[in-house]
Amino acid sequence: MAAETSMTFIIALYVFMLAAFTGYVVISRVPSILHTPLMSGSNFIHGIVVVGALDALFTATSLPAQIIGFIGVFLGAGNVMGGYVVTDRMLAMFRPSQKDNAKKGQP
Repeated sequence: MAAETSMTFIIALYVFMLAAFTGYVVISRVPSILHTPLMSGSNFIHGIVVVGALDALFTATSLPAQIIGFIGVFLGAGNVMGGYVVTDRMLAMFRPSQKDNAKKGQP
């Protein structure tokens, strides 16, 4: 039983490290001008991460697993919120400002 659990942990750790490395390589090759649209487009994926973290939290049977699940939910939700904040700031750049309206004689 212990060998099976440790092998499962090793496989999960391997998948995590592979995903982290792949994510780093993909993001590092994106031009800086595309980071904001990439962030706004990936909010959906971050939402799925939150759902997965919630599942991990609700099915956790030990205290360390519950703590990891909570941290996952917290960081995933923060990532989703940050993505929406960045998207809103990006879209605000394209809205007409109060100064432009005053120059045109609009209220």
